[in-house]
Amino acid sequence: MSPRGLRIAAVAVATIAAAIVVVSVTSRKMADARLNDWAERQAVPVVAVAKPDTRGKRATLDIPGRLEAYSQAQIYARVSGYLKEWKADIGAPVKAGQLLAEIDAPDLDQQFMQAEADLASAQANATLAKANLERGQSLITSGAVTRRDLDQRDADFSSRQSAVRGAQANVDRLRVMEKYKLIVAPFDGVVSARATDVGALINAGGGGGPALFVVSDTSKLRVYINVPQSFAPSVKIGTKAQISVPEYENRTFPATVEATSQAVDVVSGTTRMLLVVDNKDGELMTGAFANVRLELPNPETAISVPASALIFGQDGLSVAILDDDDRIVLRKVTVSRDLGKDVEIGSGLSAQDRVVTSPPDGIVSGDRVRLSAENGVTVRN
Repeated sequence: MSPRGLRIAAVAVATIAAAIVVVSVTSRKMADARLNDWAERQAVPVVAVAKPDTRGKRATLDIPGRLEAYSQAQIYARVSGYLKEWKADIGAPVKAGQLLAEIDAPDLDQQFMQAEADLASAQANATLAKANLERGQSLITSGAVTRRDLDQRDADFSSRQSAVRGAQANVDRLRVMEKYKLIVAPFDGVVSARATDVGALINAGGGGGPALFVVSDTSKLRVYINVPQSFAPSVKIGTKAQISVPEYENRTFPATVEATSQAVDVVSGTTRMLLVVDNKDGELMTGAFANVRLELPNPETAISVPASALIFGQDGLSVAILDDDDRIVLRKVTVSRDLGKDVEIGSGLSAQDRVVTSPPDGIVSGDRVRLSAENGVTVRN
């Protein structure tokens, strides 16, 4: 090859080498730029946002409650002995004064017979003392009986009369106690518990044990609920409510607020209220769980967010929302009701706020974030 051809080949080789170097450097710079861009994107948190759920004008308030008998009596024995027989078992309807059980009380029977004997003896002594007094009164004019002797006879008669009154009072007391051998229902109702049987030893007063019988008036039921302080002023005496229980699906029972404690519990921040529900058909059971839906006289807008949106901090509860520049703003809120997956916000949010549904740990006001794909923005890795 001629010298000129060699020079041309050398220039060509040098040009190709330079081109390769330029392409390599350019590619590396572009790769570094893409990597830096990717790293910057990864440093910005990706969040999902949603507007609060507004339930329109809320006219009702749902609160859990517990059904209780309107009247309930735990019946204990007033006399000691052994249970002779019982007449009513659990679930039996009873009338006021109806016999529930009878107690065999031999000790009381003996005391009663002894008291009657003591009364008869006192009456006999009083009769004799009266006869002695009358005899002395008839002989005082003849001088056969002195005035002192007559006074002694009069005092003895008065003493005997006092003994008769004491013995009579003891007999009357034991006669009343004898009636307590019969255990009767105090009012119309249902026997909701029986904790005794034939032959059982009965101690007067119960001795700290269970009641022999429990009689409940279930024609009406009481329902106790705890109303949050913020709603208590809206729930007046006479407010109507609907009671629902798990055993009756798609059914409600009307109830009415009849009393309020007029006080706020310092632990729960609620006011205890009493409702009464009619149960003349006996469909509802005492002790059962019930959901109470109160009709609020002043309807209000209810705003709720997912429970995952709440941020628990040293300053209390807050929620992260996005401003117009997609930056985080922490907003303090109060919760009026916990609905499980959702919570109702009492204050701090409006229906137009964009709430971060699951805020990342350590997020603070001013942080820039990116919207996730579910909000219509594609996230590129």
